[in-house]
Amino acid sequence: MNIVGKESAAQLAALHAESFERPWGAREFERLLENPAAFAILCSDGFILAWAIAGEGEVLTLAVSPSARRKGRGAGLVEAVCAAAVARGAETIHLEVAEDNPAARALYAKQGFAEVGRRPGYYGGAVNAVVMRRALPM
Repeated sequence: MNIVGKESAAQLAALHAESFERPWGAREFERLLENPAAFAILCSDGFILAWAIAGEGEVLTLAVSPSARRKGRGAGLVEAVCAAAVARGAETIHLEVAEDNPAARALYAKQGFAEVGRRPGYYGGAVNAVVMRRALPM
């Protein structure tokens, strides 16, 4: 796993497209990674994108290729992003996950995230977001 910048935007977009119905394009990843608080951690078959600023981290997206799921890649990426956020001064990290994504919710719960709220209609009107948070380090 390596921390990468906007030079990896096309690879991040390709991995994202394998996991999401409405994937982000390379230009979106480039724009996000132009922010000095943002960073991505990439492995051969997945990545996690986050930022850390003012004592707080946020996971923006996580994608693992379908063929690599349920092999610990997601957990490894979550641990790596938490460590990177701590190195950037974060004391907590949070994320939003689709209410109808039980696999992702279980992954985050196993990694120490707890539900702290909901955002009604966050994903296209019909799907709520579950807001989860974890204290750092853990």
